[in-house]
Formats: sequence, C-alpha cells, structure tokens
Amino acid sequence: MQSGFRALGVSASVEQALGARGIVEPFRIQSLVLPDAIGGRDVLAKSPTGSGKTIAFGIPLVERAPVDGKAPAALVLVPTRELALQVREELEPLAAARGIRVEAAYGGAPVAAQAKRLRGAQIVVATPGRLQDLVERKLVSLEAVTMLVLDEADRMLDMGFKPQVERIMRRLPAARQTMLFSATLDGEVGELARAYTDSPARFENGREADVEDGVVEHEFVPVTASDKIDRLVDLLQAEPGLSIVFVRTKRGADRLAQKLARRDVGVVAMHGDLSQSQRERALERFRSGKVTTLVATDVAARGLDLEGIAHVINFDPPEDDKGYVHRVGRTGRAGASGRGSTLVLPEQQADVSRVAARLGHGAQFESTGMTVARPKLVYTSRRGRRSRW
Repeated sequence: MQSGFRALGVSASVEQALGARGIVEPFRIQSLVLPDAIGGRDVLAKSPTGSGKTIAFGIPLVERAPVDGKAPAALVLVPTRELALQVREELEPLAAARGIRVEAAYGGAPVAAQAKRLRGAQIVVATPGRLQDLVERKLVSLEAVTMLVLDEADRMLDMGFKPQVERIMRRLPAARQTMLFSATLDGEVGELARAYTDSPARFENGREADVEDGVVEHEFVPVTASDKIDRLVDLLQAEPGLSIVFVRTKRGADRLAQKLARRDVGVVAMHGDLSQSQRERALERFRSGKVTTLVATDVAARGLDLEGIAHVINFDPPEDDKGYVHRVGRTGRAGASGRGSTLVLPEQQADVSRVAARLGHGAQFESTGMTVARPKLVYTSRRGRRSRW
C-alpha cells in the first residue's frame, strides 16, 4: 500500500527528488491540494507563506508539463522578484527529475538576456510587470500555457498588479488549469477567482496546522520619541537569533539601519530603491547570519520566505490588522517559538490598542498600562439616524 507523496499521485522520480531534499511526508496543504491539482482541476487554496504551498502547486506543474515542450506550458505569477527566485529555486530539483526546465522573469534584470533564458523552459515563474513587458515585445509566447498559478494573490492585488494580472490571464488559452494560492480568498481575490476559475476545489488551511507552529509571544512596548532607539536596541540584544525590524518608509529604513550600525548592531536595510544585486547581497548576509538584523519596509519584505526568524519588531506599527498578521507571522514557524514586539508612541496608543484587541492580543496591550481606545458606541435616534461617540 502506497503512503506519503506516492499515495497522493506523485511519480516515483519526483518523490525521489523530494526525498533527496529531506522532504518525506507531505504538509497538510500538500495532502489537501495534490490529488485534485495533479488531476487537472482548478484549485483555490487559502494558505499563507511558510505552509508548504510552493510544493503543493509545484508538483502538479512538474508532473503535468510536457517533457518535450518548446514553449512555456506552466506559468506561476508572483508579486516580487525575490519570490520569483525562491519559487524557481524550490522547483528546479523537482523539474530536473522529469527532465524539464524552470526559469524566472522579473524586473531589475536585462530583458534580452532574460528572454533568452526563457526559451525552451516548460515552467516560467514571473512577476506581472516584467511578463507583460516580455509578452508585448513578443519575446515570450503564452499560447501553449495550460496551467496557471497565482501565488500570494492577495499581495499581488494589494501591490496594484490587478490590471497586469487580468491582461495576462486574458491572453492565456481558455482551456487551462488555474490554481490560486492566497492568505485570503475574500474581496478582490474572491472576485478574481470567480471570474477566472471553473468549478474549483476550495481548501482553507491555517498555517498552524501546516507547519506545527511554535508559540509566538506578542508584546507592546510604550516608547517616546527620545528613547525609541534605545528600546529597540534593548529588544535586539535581549533576543538571540535573526530579527526583522519593520519601518514605514524606504528613507526610514536607511536612517534606522545607519543608527543601529553606529551602535554596533549587525544590520542591513531592505527597500524598493535597492538594485537586484544589492538586495541579493543583503539577503545573503542576513540568511548566513553575518548580520542578525534586517530593517525592511512592508513592500520590500513581501515575498521573502525567510526561515529561522526569532523576533519581529514593529518599529513603526502596521497600518491595519492584516499588516500585523503578515509581519509577525514571519516568526514562530516550524515548531520554533518566536516573539512579535511593537513599539508604541503615545499618539499611536489608541490605534494600536484597537488592532491588538481585534487580533486577540488586547490583554497583552492592556498589561503595559498604555491608554486603551474607547469602543465606538452606536445609537439610533427616533428618526433612524445613526450616530457615534
């Protein structure tokens, strides 16, 4: 009796390639998705970064792509160049097991050289803007694409890529398999799914069940403008391991990295104004542990799948609940414990307290003694008018 990946319809050669990387038992999202996906059915999967979703959609692409194909048969759209490179890296060993090629297309690299590498690739991983450019220049054809994956669809739409995504999808053959992976299947993502999928299998799976998350400690730290940097350094020194510090702006990332460096903190900054080579060097230094602190903006961090993050610090609090979840969700993975710390200035206390309360961290916020926002009460007058106070 077959077990593991073989029981889900995975071929012996691909299973061996997985085993060579130490991947023997499927994560829950893989067990859910693979039978339908390998069978060619459209799939909607609610599963965030760190859940094993790349393997969940990658195996069906590798299994179903024609070995002798001369044009891309499978397309993976991702929001950032970092994620494009990571997905390509993860799929390459599986594709090699079947004798097919995976290539990536993303901004910040020469167009002609990239287009040349795409020739003869059966699977293409691309950011929407660069792929649209290549298609309009007639450097890449999408006529043979029979499988499409939208990875981190919610982030792609948040970043304003909906027009490019829809233009690309309209160019693809109508007879195709579409798989959509996202942290949410509501709102614009749901609209996109309804418009471009046909009777999809739907799976909703929290990251807790997928990766056996450890415990994440949430804390809120009252600060003032004068002692904010001091408190940040204290937090970094108190927690060994890799830390990501989130800030709101690109300029703020550079300024904070410079201040931390002057205090002998090993740090690199990550933001949208860096070139691709600068970003790759910064990530290599961070991943290798040469520096232990990465200061990043939300946009720059999107698509980065970093392992072993011990501490996430919101130097600038996130704007909303979703931002908090995306940021702090980068720690406490794969059974490890983690910490999420948010520095809160006096004028930010009311807004941050609301976010904390909605996400179930109200007790941790209140324990600091900071001001908790009063709930907004609603009453209806005799004339039916609604008022707030």
